[in-house]
Amino acid sequence: MGLDFDKMEGLVPAIIQDRETRKVLMLGFMNREAYEKTIETGRVTFYSRTKGRLWTKGEISGNFLEVVSMKTDCDKDTLLIEVHPKGPVCHTGTDTCWGDSNDEPVMFIKLLQDFIDKRHAEMPEDSYTTSLFKSGINKIAQKVGEEAVETVIEATNGTDDRLLYEGADLLYHLIVLLTSKGYRIEDLANELKERHSAAWKKH
Repeated sequence: MGLDFDKMEGLVPAIIQDRETRKVLMLGFMNREAYEKTIETGRVTFYSRTKGRLWTKGEISGNFLEVVSMKTDCDKDTLLIEVHPKGPVCHTGTDTCWGDSNDEPVMFIKLLQDFIDKRHAEMPEDSYTTSLFKSGINKIAQKVGEEAVETVIEATNGTDDRLLYEGADLLYHLIVLLTSKGYRIEDLANELKERHSAAWKKH
């Protein structure tokens, strides 16, 4: 990566971000040895400025930070590390070092889109999603229509629990339909974003 360890006397700041929720979890520092150990083990290792030694996050608590990706900023003197955290990150027991809850359920929709993309690419047997793709665009569109009707029925004459259940079915099948047409749920998000602009005009 060509990291510049000289600007801060052998250290670089490392921003730790949850890959799924996109929440910033903590900030630590790495020297070259900590950086190399992180790459080698796949678990984030820092350099403790107070203890004067390397420490792998979770070495006592078991709350490791499993590395997903690492990249540098434009000046090559700061790291952004995406992780899967194995438990609370802060020593106080909170999810982040700022006391925030590391919970962002809406981000699961992107993970679901990634999962459906993977199904579309690999088409494994004994997968419901695969069977939908194999059924063709007309059948998928029909399924979206059926789920929409069921969602409306639950909204007008059903229960809240069933409304959420059928709404989830509708969203899932809509993502399958979008994927089959070469789009992603983010394309709908971009459309909504454009509509939110004061300059947007209905087609």
